[in-house]
Amino acid sequence: MFAVVEILGQQFKVHKDQKLIVNKLDEKEGSEVFFENVLLIDNGKEFSLGTPTIDGYSVKAKIIKHLRGDKVIVFKKKRRKGYRVKNGHKQHLSEILIESISNIKTVKNKNLKKATPSESNSRKLNTKENNDKPDLKSKSLLELKDIAKRKKISGYSSMKKNDLIETINSLN
Repeated sequence: MFAVVEILGQQFKVHKDQKLIVNKLDEKEGSEVFFENVLLIDNGKEFSLGTPTIDGYSVKAKIIKHLRGDKVIVFKKKRRKGYRVKNGHKQHLSEILIESISNIKTVKNKNLKKATPSESNSRKLNTKENNDKPDLKSKSLLELKDIAKRKKISGYSSMKKNDLIETINSLN
């Protein structure tokens, strides 16, 4: 079984127990990392290609160590001007070990962080539920025109924002 996963903007073909060197991750050595941007899964029987990603799959990896790559020399020169600059740098890298490629729905993992609504978000949800009319003044003109189109209001294309809001509210 292998997968194509996106790690820090780069795509890698990975399989279980593979060591991989990627750009430096912000986690500590020995910690577990989950990558949820899985672009392709192939287990021999099934083949799934994401559009752009596959929902429900993740790749679990463990950071083995942080290291620095080979020195890269950067040399700039402009001919006949006497301009020469030589610089160099070493890239910060992380070595990771792919532990598993799994379906999140079948594996219940406590370490996987799930988005929970905070108190401020729950307050916003409660206030929107209490109001019968949605807050239309915060929406853009294009969004209001889409709402008017869905509600089959005629002549919405030539209306101004305030007229659209009044017309939509009168239908509610």
